[in-house]
Amino acid sequence: MIGGIVMKWTEELKENISTAEELRACIPVSKDDNIEDVVYKFPASIPEYYLSLIDADDPHDPIRKMSVPSSGELAEGGTFDTSGESSNTVLKGMQHKYARTVLILSTNKCAMYCRYCFRKRMVGSTESEIADNLDDIFAYIKEHTEITNVLISGGDSFLLENEQIEKYLSALCEIDHLNYIRFGTKTPIVLPKRITEDKELLDILKKYSAKKQIYVHTQFNHPSEITEKSTAAVKCLINAGVMVKNQAVLLKGVNDDPEILSKLFMKLTSIGVIPYYIFQCRPVSGVKNDFQVPLLRGYDIVEKTKKLLDGNAKCFRYAMSNINGKVEVLGKIDNTIIFKYHQAKNIEDSGRVFQRVLSEDDCWVI
Repeated sequence: MIGGIVMKWTEELKENISTAEELRACIPVSKDDNIEDVVYKFPASIPEYYLSLIDADDPHDPIRKMSVPSSGELAEGGTFDTSGESSNTVLKGMQHKYARTVLILSTNKCAMYCRYCFRKRMVGSTESEIADNLDDIFAYIKEHTEITNVLISGGDSFLLENEQIEKYLSALCEIDHLNYIRFGTKTPIVLPKRITEDKELLDILKKYSAKKQIYVHTQFNHPSEITEKSTAAVKCLINAGVMVKNQAVLLKGVNDDPEILSKLFMKLTSIGVIPYYIFQCRPVSGVKNDFQVPLLRGYDIVEKTKKLLDGNAKCFRYAMSNINGKVEVLGKIDNTIIFKYHQAKNIEDSGRVFQRVLSEDDCWVI
């Protein structure tokens, strides 16, 4: 809001905090935290709404950690493609890693640039991986009848104009062998008015959800993100016939605590969001050192969390997405972790169980 005038979400995005100077004017930043260099390397963008959730007096505020640049992002280590996205790309902007699913990179823009983003290589910067050949993409999906669902991701798929969202839905709903369509978006959390104040979007979703089931995969990571406004956004999606599922990420200094996670999952189920995954944070450059939790500790956190939850709130899986597939963390015996391929790039690995002896510092396996 500027001067008492309510802005459309597209206009509000233009007011996002995106420079080091703007950040220092809005929130206390240590002189030792060289955010100028961080923002130069990894773009920043924080909506006014999401910034308002930060406790400015708390340097360890979890919302701050997820959104405000930190010099830790400049530390060495990690890679930019931890799950082999480049090798799974079959057409520009489309990946086909798992037989039944294709993933489309629909945009490189997000309403808020998460500091732990696993696509830091492209979000807010290059469009070299973004789909710009939709006719070819739709033709590929039609030809591959084993595909049962499409995930429209990015960036944030709800940063697309409504006309583009309808273009995807119109084409995909005509493909008989697709059972459902998914959108990856954090707008319910970081820019809820994208949903609550856009009747055209809701009408589009309602229209096409009558033809095929539509899912929104979103990402609440902390109970503080569940507000009246984000809850209203979720309710709008549900009322439009959309199912909302949550894919949280286990983040050091944000939610690596059973009390916090259990509160998160219980609040999610209370507003109609289905806990789907809690993902191990990926060893991405600019992320690894700031956010990863060791796997042995992560397993203990998740299991203690489950003890505090009822059935619906603990129907999520603790998993990681590495170059070989989606690997579920099943159990622990001393320092040995038992894993299972929930999905696999090589179909022969699907369902395969394996184990690894880990050190207290190991955060990833391949």
